[in-house]
Amino acid sequence: MAVGRRKLRNPLALAVLVLLAERSPMHPYEIAQTLRRRGKEYSIKINYGSLYTVVQNLEKHGFVEVVDVQREGNRPERTRYALTPEGREEMLDWMADIVAVPVHEFPIFETALCLMGILPPDDVADLLEQRVSTMEVRAAGLRGALLKLTETIPRVLLVETEYQLHMVDAEIQWVRGFLKEMAEGTLDGLDGWRAWHATGRLPEEWERLEEADTDG
Repeated sequence: MAVGRRKLRNPLALAVLVLLAERSPMHPYEIAQTLRRRGKEYSIKINYGSLYTVVQNLEKHGFVEVVDVQREGNRPERTRYALTPEGREEMLDWMADIVAVPVHEFPIFETALCLMGILPPDDVADLLEQRVSTMEVRAAGLRGALLKLTETIPRVLLVETEYQLHMVDAEIQWVRGFLKEMAEGTLDGLDGWRAWHATGRLPEEWERLEEADTDG
């Protein structure tokens, strides 16, 4: 089944399927606690309030099923769920797709980069310096956490944190290079960018590029 044609595309649903494949049956509260304990909110956008809805949707599509309902004292009933054969197949297909098939995503920083011309170059340079400082703190935190965690946890269980660190380091390196070009005046188009903010008009060569693109 292709990524775009799945009945459910919420990564939280995939996390639920994986946990139930690992340990069934579980109730939603137990699933939430396990995700928190493992720090999965740093890699998966998790809205714990909607977890019950996610589980219900998985049941609706036949990917999980109710095993039993527990009640302890005066506590509310807890419905425990298990993975169905259809759910296991969906989980494995879904995992294979997202591991093997690159999907274009829309990170918010990329959005900012494609629109940053509206800000003066010097302002952008100052803001990027702030970003680099923040990212360096984050990289140091991730590096320290990895160093500590690898003392007791196998690396295979920490690969998402390792990946995060590599992505942060790559972004820092790119932004530093971009700032260096701005500072040295070697960034192609920098003069036009400055002229735009000095005159309030797009450079003629930029307008010609737009016209050529429209004609094309």
